[in-house]
Amino acid sequence: MPENRQCKGCRDDFRVTEAHIAKMLTAPMFQTDACVPDDVYRERLEICYQCPKLVGGTTCSLCGCIVRVSAKLKDKSCPYPGAAGWQRYA
Repeated sequence: MPENRQCKGCRDDFRVTEAHIAKMLTAPMFQTDACVPDDVYRERLEICYQCPKLVGGTTCSLCGCIVRVSAKLKDKSCPYPGAAGWQRYA
């Protein structure tokens, strides 16, 4: 797929900005024990940033999540079948 591919769930004129993501990450749910430790979060993001399924530097084209949000949560895992992604955090 070309690098300028779009998320199929979003309008063409919609873009998730760093400000949107930063605001989401300040929500109370991200200040709890539902989140992974910072080092695990950084490792997860590095995996996502190297993935060919990442769209626009923010969105997983497999599940539609914003990776900086999903990677923060213990109960989430990489949706890429057969890839060396990340797993739920125990």
